[in-house]
Amino acid sequence: MHCIVTGGNVKVLAKAIHSLSRVGDELYVEPQEDGLALRSVNSSRSAYACFLFAPLFFSRYSIPNGYNFRCKMLIKSVQAVFRSLASLEKTVEKCHIQLDEEKDRLTFTLHCKHGLLKTHNLSYQDSESLQAVFDKDNCPNAFRAQPRVLVDTVVHFPSSVEEVTLTVNEERMWVRNHVEEEAEQSKAMLTEMCLASDEFDHFAARVHNSITFCLKELRGLLVFAESTGLPVSIHFDEPGSPVVISVTDGVLEGNFVLATLSDDPSLHKNNNTGSHSRPPPPPDDFMNDDMDSYLIAMDTSFAAGPSTAGPPKPSLASTSCSKQPVAANHGTRIHTAEEEEEEEEEEEDKETNDADGPPHKKFRSLFFGSVIPSSSQMSTQPLTCQEVLASDSEDDT
Repeated sequence: MHCIVTGGNVKVLAKAIHSLSRVGDELYVEPQEDGLALRSVNSSRSAYACFLFAPLFFSRYSIPNGYNFRCKMLIKSVQAVFRSLASLEKTVEKCHIQLDEEKDRLTFTLHCKHGLLKTHNLSYQDSESLQAVFDKDNCPNAFRAQPRVLVDTVVHFPSSVEEVTLTVNEERMWVRNHVEEEAEQSKAMLTEMCLASDEFDHFAARVHNSITFCLKELRGLLVFAESTGLPVSIHFDEPGSPVVISVTDGVLEGNFVLATLSDDPSLHKNNNTGSHSRPPPPPDDFMNDDMDSYLIAMDTSFAAGPSTAGPPKPSLASTSCSKQPVAANHGTRIHTAEEEEEEEEEEEDKETNDADGPPHKKFRSLFFGSVIPSSSQMSTQPLTCQEVLASDSEDDT
């Protein structure tokens, strides 16, 4: 294998490697006839990323006919080759990538200005092919936006936020930080951003639902997309199914496949195509006895869309009629004996549910499909589609 990258493409290659470092600790290199594939996967097998550089991306790309070689190496060693991204475009004229199978070395040679050469000989290990199995074209929800739109949205979330929840309907998209149900809502900081459909280049929300996924990998792809100016596409189906975030150009394609939080399917059975659901009731924190708090609650419930407090719990859905605010000309809430009894029953039910253990909510492993689909899903989809990725040989042993 012999590859030569020239000009600004050296920085693009370096940005791609740095984006892959947000996903896993190892870089999988696989030369193919249709281009050079660079892949990475995290330790829990819940996030997978791949960049495929077409032969036109290189000024020279040659591999022997029938060439079948795959290797992996520590991604930190490859990052060291392209350590200073700011100076690459100014000082590096071209980069040679050459494989020496006799010495088990992958050589990166940077040709800098004034005849300066920087050679890095990196050791590697043989590996099987690492490939994700996904079909983003058949996902009912598809969106495409310029990278600046998504970067300006994500920048409002602090670096300590690990997961975000994305909710869509036919007109809007909401992005908010995910707060565990066990955490106290009054002490948690909730951040939510709303994007209108006209801010996207393409907006198709055929199924109205919410998905929760990790923010770290998304940030890595957005950094690459912003530096290259490529639009970002998002494809997803239902909670528990992977979300595919991708960038595409004529000479490269990048796909990040992220596991989503698997929620109770009963909470999403009413999210059918084209359905219009009522907004969730305001949080109990607004139900105070003063008029100002009531007006805040009424103003909050007026806007259609998800509340920052998250969807109501199933135990409260069946008894929501017992907690209704009074008319605006009354400054207080009237508690009847029946309401107090129903509230006591709700508290007892909540304690019983807490004693049974945490709710069935966890990230599905993209490699092994650890969450079994419901009977309704099994009737429409084969069970084999739950295994999104195929593991390498070392994991099998």
